[in-house]
Amino acid sequence: MELQQMRYVVAVADLRNFTRAAKKCLVVQSALSHQIARLEKELGARLFDRTSRHVRLTAAGEAFLPAARQALDAAERARAEVAAAAGEVSGRLAIGAIPTLCAVDIPAALREFHLRHPKVRIDLKEGPSKDLVQGVQDGTLDVAFLGVLPSYRPKGVSDHELARGELAAVVAPTHPLAREAEVDLERLAAETFVDYPEGTAARAQSEEAFEASGLTRMVAFEVSGTDFIVRLVRSGLVVALLPAAFAAELAGVTVLPVRDAPARTERLVWSRFRPAPAAAAFLTGLGIDTEAAADRP
Repeated sequence: MELQQMRYVVAVADLRNFTRAAKKCLVVQSALSHQIARLEKELGARLFDRTSRHVRLTAAGEAFLPAARQALDAAERARAEVAAAAGEVSGRLAIGAIPTLCAVDIPAALREFHLRHPKVRIDLKEGPSKDLVQGVQDGTLDVAFLGVLPSYRPKGVSDHELARGELAAVVAPTHPLAREAEVDLERLAAETFVDYPEGTAARAQSEEAFEASGLTRMVAFEVSGTDFIVRLVRSGLVVALLPAAFAAELAGVTVLPVRDAPARTERLVWSRFRPAPAAAAFLTGLGIDTEAAADRP
């Protein structure tokens, strides 16, 4: 079993197409197909079901894929460790971030990191905090930026508080509330809301505040994209609660302070094990002492 064969399997699994996978791996399709066939013969099982229109993983392929990814990650980590020993940071840096992050300017941070370490391949994934924590736990992400309740501490990872803030009410300029200087949760409870899906950390920030005040509200529009939330607010159909610092940068909406505003904390998380060289360099650039963090309970 060879690492190159694993790369081919992962590429086909990701792209669901042998031709595109071969192009990504910079080989002719016949060579890629031949190597996968050799691997299947060695394993004694087919990894893919192929038709003229579809490529799907078999049950054996589904079982093989996670281990193949881990093997490839381990090989890349080994190369990066050797390079780091020689004073060169290389490898892959996989970052996750919520879309409403305010404490860190991600584009600027990544630009600076790339200038310092041009041989590192940077991957960025946007998503909800819960999924990002899972990504760090299972090793698909090196670091992740979260927006969570102040009481939340993620399990199985190292973490650092970046900032604390509050949510603000966001309404259309034509909405009756737009004439107010500020608003409270009781007044907002009479409005129709757009919010993130139930069960997400972003939704929990608002839900907990209303429940603590003994109030209920109607979330009639449930979406996962922040841009879509803002567009729906601009339409005048709904109102939203978004991080105040993030909302202040939005165009075409009116932002109102909330007297009893829901609280929010932005946290940075990374593996509880020793970070890979690229991740360690990125964390150091943010002023994070990973060794001190590892000593905290």
